[in-house]
Amino acid sequence: MMNDKETKRISRLTAILLQLQTKRLITATQLADKFAVSVRTIYRDIRALEEAGVPVLTDEGKGYTLMEGYSVPPVMFTEAQASALILAEQLVLKNKDSSFIKDYTEAIEKIKAVLRYGQKDMADLLSERTRYDQNTNRERSSNNLSNLQFALTNFCVTKIEYANEQNKISTRLIEPFALLSTDNWLLVAFCRLRKEFRFFRLDRIKNLTLLAEKFEPHKMTLQEYFERYH
Repeated sequence: MMNDKETKRISRLTAILLQLQTKRLITATQLADKFAVSVRTIYRDIRALEEAGVPVLTDEGKGYTLMEGYSVPPVMFTEAQASALILAEQLVLKNKDSSFIKDYTEAIEKIKAVLRYGQKDMADLLSERTRYDQNTNRERSSNNLSNLQFALTNFCVTKIEYANEQNKISTRLIEPFALLSTDNWLLVAFCRLRKEFRFFRLDRIKNLTLLAEKFEPHKMTLQEYFERYH
């Protein structure tokens, strides 16, 4: 699972890429001011973009620009990377800098636009089914977030070994529906054992297996779920 620092960096790299695509020339100082980081951080970000294959050209004394004709290719992001960016979007929306939110939201739209058709549907679904609030309890983390994002967007029945408050382990078959982050990451899923929707804390999932079996998508939005069950 990405921490805040990694998530913010991915967000910034994506927004910088958008800036480079929409402006003829932009300086490191302008980028540093825009994203409230040091010029040295911008240098590192530009180097990271270059290492990822983005053709950033440096015009000495004037700034950065992209090689003419370059655009974000459809193969630039794997499904997991696109999912990570959608998750980062939720964090960015908490940012108080409205211009940063606008830049990042536009960048996400451009990323969605170049994803393959099926991936685009998955990205839209994941964006709708994720709610991010500041996660203050950092030691409670999970290695299952990426797998659960995949299960949610691909409608995979998922087998989990889950520990309750008394640390008693039970095996469940679940249908992942949404991911929420408050003090802990929570999974909203339909539990086949209990035959109802339940919350599962990710730090209590001891083992997780994605099964080949698919489930029928639940025909409601996350907001409709809250209105119906709470």
